[in-house]
Amino acid sequence: MLFGKKKNPNEGKVFAPAAGMVIPIQEAPDKVFSEKILGDGIAVVIEEGTVRSPADGVIINVADTLHAYGIETADGLEILVHIGINTVELNGQGFNCKVRDGQKVKKGDVLCEVDLDLLREKGYPLHTPVLITNGEELKQFNIIQGSAIGGETVVIEYDK
Repeated sequence: MLFGKKKNPNEGKVFAPAAGMVIPIQEAPDKVFSEKILGDGIAVVIEEGTVRSPADGVIINVADTLHAYGIETADGLEILVHIGINTVELNGQGFNCKVRDGQKVKKGDVLCEVDLDLLREKGYPLHTPVLITNGEELKQFNIIQGSAIGGETVVIEYDK
């Protein structure tokens, strides 16, 4: 490109935070997510405990209970990664946070290590919603379902 800023190849894309099966958010086993109260997106039924950043951006919120992470991309998209369903009840047990508020992250950087055996043992669904919390700013939004690799598989494409 002769003029202008070089476009980030990851712009307009949100990646899977962990390996697993990507499903529409409407299929999440919690009405707060399935009814899109917090935003639209997908859920990944995760199969690995390493949860990664789904995009390049800045950490804007780490839940005190370490189960949810907010990320803002350079183009202003706000993404919420919520690990498991009702996992706030664990009060941080089983979650090893690797980031802090204000930290810059790249797609694929580790946000958290999760003890999936503990979550399974305690009966928590492993559905991990990835939501766009400011989706009203988007012109176009497409989800991509199926098997995903954490930090590598595109699960949402969007235009602002």
